[in-house]
Amino acid sequence: MIIGCHVNFTSEQLLGSTKQAILYGANAFMFYTGAPQNTIRKNLDEQLTKEAHKLMQENNIELKNVICHAPYIINLANNLSEEKWQFSVQFLKQELERCKLLGISYIVVHPGSAVGIEKSIALQNISDALNLIIKEDYPMILLETMAGKGTECGCTLEEIATILEKVHSKYIGVCIDTCHLNDAGYNVEKFDDLLNEIDETIGLKKVHCVHLNDSKNVLGSHKDRHENLGLGTIGFEALLHVVENEKLKDVPKILETPYIDREYPPYKFEIASLKTKTENKNLIQDIIDYYK
Repeated sequence: MIIGCHVNFTSEQLLGSTKQAILYGANAFMFYTGAPQNTIRKNLDEQLTKEAHKLMQENNIELKNVICHAPYIINLANNLSEEKWQFSVQFLKQELERCKLLGISYIVVHPGSAVGIEKSIALQNISDALNLIIKEDYPMILLETMAGKGTECGCTLEEIATILEKVHSKYIGVCIDTCHLNDAGYNVEKFDDLLNEIDETIGLKKVHCVHLNDSKNVLGSHKDRHENLGLGTIGFEALLHVVENEKLKDVPKILETPYIDREYPPYKFEIASLKTKTENKNLIQDIIDYYK
């Protein structure tokens, strides 16, 4: 079971992220290289990176199961301002360079939002941007499936497929998000059928990461509000089936579930539940008691 969660990129950088993942019982994790809302980035410390890699090896965390997430401020879909679009292209290139120095193989990217232009043009803009960015020696970009909030692109499998078809490189993949799929109208409770649909439209070989989240919203709500495992509309059993699915056994599953009371990380307990295949009916109180 390759299961992990989102962790912080602390003053110890990748080393701090690795320590946090180990505390949660994870053998995979995801991080930002800086705040997702701005462009402020500290120089990477090569020694901390080496120590992080060593600690991963000692704790059975394979580097290929460590994922970076690109900042939210990148929007490859909208080019009404050529300057802003070029900024997104260049900033994503910078993030890829940082990931390369860290030894990371994958970076998850939100496709972007159309915001005032036709969706078909927005999808073309994303493909054009990716064609400018992708290089063989860069980490692979994984486009994330989105919930369809506002003018988001990539909220249907067909939109993701349209973008991929126009990218002139095989070094491009996909990250599926269970909450986003649910909110976009795809039934995660019928995951085998959904995997068949993903295979037919995108190709399962393109899926290199799963964001494992329950949803606060009903199927097709287009709202994108994550919930803790078992407390949402998808449910624990359906999410456990995602984790255990043989077709995705080599793909890291990453929790992005909300902190309890916006203060207490749930990951140690959610990962334990998945490992034991038993839903924790007292999840919230157990987390509060543990951290208090």
